[in-house]
Amino acid sequence: MIDSDFAESIELNLMREYGPILSDTVLANCLGYPSIGAFRKALSRKTVPIPVFKIPKRAGRFALTKDVADWLVRQRINAMKEDEKL
Repeated sequence: MIDSDFAESIELNLMREYGPILSDTVLANCLGYPSIGAFRKALSRKTVPIPVFKIPKRAGRFALTKDVADWLVRQRINAMKEDEKL
């Protein structure tokens, strides 16, 4: 199982690199979308796996770095559980 130190490490690395919020281009990359277009399509379909929001007078969508880090850790945990089933 993944420990809290691993989760903290991911969050700290993202925070150092990008700050507390991620813009749509970085967000698309962190969530594994192959392009910004694919991310925008997911936005329109409401299938982005984390909360995203607009900021007044700023273009694009944004998400909290912590939400992205938590999502990444959950994906890893789920993948490890699936590997154990094999």
